[in-house]
Amino acid sequence: MSSAVVPDHPWLLPGSLVPARTARRTPRDWFVDGALFVASLLWVLIAHGDVTSASPEFGLNAGPAWLEEVDLLIGLWISGALWLRRRWPVGLALATAPLVFFSVTSGVALLVITFTVLVHRPLPVGLALAAWNVLSLPVYLAVRPDPTMPFWGSVIWTALFIGVVVAWALFVRARRQLVLSLRDRAERAEAEQQLRLDQARQLERGRIAREMHDVLAHRISLLSLHAGALEFRPDAPPEEVARAAGVIRASAHAALQDLREVIGVLRAEVGSEATPERPQPTLADVPALVAESRDAGVRVAVVDEVTEPEAVPAAIGRSAYRIVQEGLTNARKHAPGAVVTVRLAGGPGDGLVVEISNPWPVGSPATAIPGTGTGLVGIAERVTLAGGRLEHGRDADGTFRLTAWLPWAAQ
Repeated sequence: MSSAVVPDHPWLLPGSLVPARTARRTPRDWFVDGALFVASLLWVLIAHGDVTSASPEFGLNAGPAWLEEVDLLIGLWISGALWLRRRWPVGLALATAPLVFFSVTSGVALLVITFTVLVHRPLPVGLALAAWNVLSLPVYLAVRPDPTMPFWGSVIWTALFIGVVVAWALFVRARRQLVLSLRDRAERAEAEQQLRLDQARQLERGRIAREMHDVLAHRISLLSLHAGALEFRPDAPPEEVARAAGVIRASAHAALQDLREVIGVLRAEVGSEATPERPQPTLADVPALVAESRDAGVRVAVVDEVTEPEAVPAAIGRSAYRIVQEGLTNARKHAPGAVVTVRLAGGPGDGLVVEISNPWPVGSPATAIPGTGTGLVGIAERVTLAGGRLEHGRDADGTFRLTAWLPWAAQ
């Protein structure tokens, strides 16, 4: 899961839109809060001066003389309380709710508080606060009647002004929610993309592991077989010893080459230039595979009944090759000296049948070749992914059979 992307200039954004911020306010928030505090403070001074003046310039609603001094203190208090609006907007709204009935100096601050609740808190709470401001107008106009405008005119005008503030707050709220939604969608898309990359990388590593198990098990079993022959026949003619040593050297070199390739693939970074993989084996390479086993002393009989071998799809041919490879490797491990029969049959539309069989061994082999025991599991997974079927086990005649059917669509 990737971390949230930090914008280039987070100080220009509201704190609610800056991911992983350490402070509640950004520089932009401090500037806005300071500007609103100054604006509210200026309104307090202007409103108090106008309602106490003998010739008011703005025609503000005047009230009883004793109320003006109290209203000045209330205006100064609520202007300072605006610094708390981000942390406790609803609490501040409840504490100042009674002021809508009589205070003229707190008009700007009350609108700022309403705007804050509409933007940052659940919409029903903000709308209820706006409705409270509108419904309190008759009481406010009764305490402070407007000398320049009729009663219903004042109600409509003030309600329209509050409506503009509400509309602006809803626009800001919707815009911020859209930005947060788009950011969340982008982060989820990035996380899903990373997950897909990880899954693809894991699948590729699993494929490489299966290929290397098949290849290295085949090579190392040949090495073990030839080394065992040299161990039990120290008096063999020099020609046979030289030939066996040559096979051991060639098999070891091939195994190291295969191992070098897989390590290179696993170490290769994304986007780097890696050495191209060697061509993958197909059904046409099965005779060479059988020849390697025969050179190692394994008696292998091949029954080829494939009608159109040149038309076998590459993926099916590669799977058939790996199945034969695993079958010969298992025969060398568990039934040394037995005759192994490799049968290939099928054609387009009928599928490809691969069968490796050998007599069940009597006793245990003189030289046991170690293994992980996951060869058949890997072959079963390979056959399943190809859409085929795999059967293996000992039949009633005492013969171990590994039989796979692979789909081969008609041309």
